[in-house]
Amino acid sequence: MARSPDASRFAGATALVTGGAGFIGSHLVEGLLAAGAARVIVLDDLSLGREENLSAVRDRIELVVADCADERALRSACGPSRLDFCFNLAVIPLPHSLAHPRENVDRNVAMTTAVCELQRAGAFERLVQYSSSEVYGTALTAAPMSEEHPLHAHTPYAAAKAATDLVALSYAGTFDLDVVVVRPFNAYGERQNDAAYAGLIPEVIRRVREGSPITVNGDGEQTRDMSYVSDTVAATLALALADHALGGTFNVGTGTEVSVNEMVRALLVALDRPDHPVEHGPERRGDVRRLVADTARIRDAVGFEPSVAVDEGFRRTVDWYRKAATAAR
Repeated sequence: MARSPDASRFAGATALVTGGAGFIGSHLVEGLLAAGAARVIVLDDLSLGREENLSAVRDRIELVVADCADERALRSACGPSRLDFCFNLAVIPLPHSLAHPRENVDRNVAMTTAVCELQRAGAFERLVQYSSSEVYGTALTAAPMSEEHPLHAHTPYAAAKAATDLVALSYAGTFDLDVVVVRPFNAYGERQNDAAYAGLIPEVIRRVREGSPITVNGDGEQTRDMSYVSDTVAATLALALADHALGGTFNVGTGTEVSVNEMVRALLVALDRPDHPVEHGPERRGDVRRLVADTARIRDAVGFEPSVAVDEGFRRTVDWYRKAATAAR
């Protein structure tokens, strides 16, 4: 087993985080600063990300509001000095692709290509490219799904993310660049988007608060591998420092699958509303039936093991949304 990288290597580091005002991005920004990064530039167009997500560290970062596909804005954000890292989390999410498929594909690919051009020009040393478990589609082989599982995109978004992985790795091979691809499964936790394109957890919490029934797509037996956001960040930072991980793709998950029905029941228990009404609607277009990560590669590479169980993660998440709702009154 490879030894886990020394996080002190972030001390004094400089980094660009695209999509850094979003859910995972804002937690990653906090993680970088906690690990000793000296300069963190956040580039986000704030279409889904929120400046308030960065409120705890706002005086310690540089926030640039711009489109990640805009190479000029990217170059300006980085400045003349070569940065150590770029974490590319800029993304147009899956639900958008169901209504605007061409725009979703075009923009996702354009954002990653712009970041890769920036690296090719020498603006930063190492790229940590964010992928998505959606690139696998439903498990075609025996679960859990390793990084060797075929890419079988069910949606234009998933196809775009598979394409961005290939773009980043192609730049690495063609131009001898430092790139590692992080492929998170279903991250959740505090600050997950609860507005446009909201995920399941904030949507359940919102409906309980409103007193309206929860609607589950299809029969609810589709499964996901739920990873608490602090674990996703820890895995990302470890991979960013691992020289032997360069050129590789790494699943980030727990190796445990949970059905949507099980998640809804667990959330209702955490909300003290176990009998809240739940309805089943039509299946969502392109929905993946089964997702669960094989985590052997990341465990062997950096010794990563998730530390937050699903029940505990749900409890923390619910507590955060409750406090946020109280504060907003």
